[in-house]
Amino acid sequence: MIFGVSGSELALLAGFIIVGGIVTGILAGLFGIGGGGIIVPVLFEVFTLLDVPPEVRMQLCVGTSLAIIVPTTFRSYRTHRERGAVLADVVRAWWLPAVVGVGTGALIAAVSPGWVFQLTFVVIATLIAVRLVIGRDDWRIAEDLPKGPGLLAYGFCVGLASALMGVSGGSVSNMILTLHGKSMHRAVATSAGLGVPITIAGTIGFMLAGLPKQGLMPPLSIGFVSLIGFVLMAPISSFTAGYGARLAHALPKRWLEIAFAIFLMAVSVRFLIAILYH
Repeated sequence: MIFGVSGSELALLAGFIIVGGIVTGILAGLFGIGGGGIIVPVLFEVFTLLDVPPEVRMQLCVGTSLAIIVPTTFRSYRTHRERGAVLADVVRAWWLPAVVGVGTGALIAAVSPGWVFQLTFVVIATLIAVRLVIGRDDWRIAEDLPKGPGLLAYGFCVGLASALMGVSGGSVSNMILTLHGKSMHRAVATSAGLGVPITIAGTIGFMLAGLPKQGLMPPLSIGFVSLIGFVLMAPISSFTAGYGARLAHALPKRWLEIAFAIFLMAVSVRFLIAILYH
């Protein structure tokens, strides 16, 4: 027994997490996405198989995902910063409202049912999928970002969406930045910089938010963060991502965009079914 948990329970949890890490890594390498857009749906299936109660299952997926992508986001930011691609003024303007948005998301996690997070994932994932299918990178709603309150509001929205989806914010901030005249290269680099405070604040926030419901969590969890999920999935998914990346290089970019759009839509349908039949 470890912390009142049998070895067989720990082995079962670890086994499912390892399989989930393998799947996550291959999909991340295949689609070039290393964040929660893949980790959250994979963890959802893992925690469903482990019979984690529905009222905390999605929150546990989101919190664990945020913890898993902390080191990945930090490494990505350092690489982009060394190459001078990060829009430092945007990161400085957005990080505080983004952290406030993350904190708001953690508070929502403490009092809201799981379907709130599933529905948020469905809406944002569907928007991203539609954009991928259309395949237009030249869409613009303005030539530059707004000033003052408008700029701060964007930062808050990125943080809130990140906390509700379990992502570093890259998919949302990339969309905002490219729609405001920033190149994809600059957008990705800047999103990585913003992802560092988002994922750290999100991990801490979801740990604290889940403490009142600690009794519903699987073994070795702190609040809405599974320590086994964090320790096992991060290195395994990083290792297996190379296999997916090699497959990606053998396929046309357009095929990958369509495939990832189909993946996001499939996850959206899965979450909608979970909401309807809960």
